[in-house]
Amino acid sequence: EVLTEDPETAFCTLANREDLNPEEGSIYHCLYQFTRNEKLTETNKLLCDVCTQRHYGPKNNIKSERYVYTNAKKQMLISLAPLVLTLHLKRFQQAGFNLRKVNRHIKFPEVIDLAPFCTVKCKNVAEGNTKVLYSLYGVVEHSGTMRSGHYTAYAKMRSMKNHLSDFVLQGPSPQALETEPVKGQWFHISDTHVQAVPASKVLSSQAYLLFYERLL
Repeated sequence: EVLTEDPETAFCTLANREDLNPEEGSIYHCLYQFTRNEKLTETNKLLCDVCTQRHYGPKNNIKSERYVYTNAKKQMLISLAPLVLTLHLKRFQQAGFNLRKVNRHIKFPEVIDLAPFCTVKCKNVAEGNTKVLYSLYGVVEHSGTMRSGHYTAYAKMRSMKNHLSDFVLQGPSPQALETEPVKGQWFHISDTHVQAVPASKVLSSQAYLLFYERLL
């Protein structure tokens, strides 16, 4: 569906992108590159129905080779801020006919602001808001190569439902567990092994999937 947008706001965001100055190798830099303004020229020109009709009249009288193509701008922005934000990092690179894994560390924060990547008319953001904040609660990490490896996860302890947490954490006997995990504590999960870890270990992981929940 093609919508006619106000040219003054079509490429505007909730927060100024140019104030970001994102560090290369960070999740902000990845998002900045993914949502950058692209120019469509030469072989990438856009077929323009309005231009075609202006030159040749009604579309039903136009031969395909007479369509008019024009330079255009393209930008992908978020139009609806999700409750759960899932970021999937592309960790492979093609070299000829071969694929190789990208092991580079990508920096990611515990709290991320999506406002510089949201359209100014973002549907579920209150007018006047210039921040769309998300808190990290899960990370999936892959170790190994493109052919084999192992997935592990980091999960953050948040607010719990007592009847569920008692069963999961304490088993059939609630008296078996003397202390409950502290809210905000991170855990590393590898198959059946679960270990409490500091946030610094999570932030230094080779993230493959990042899970954030909306705060604001």
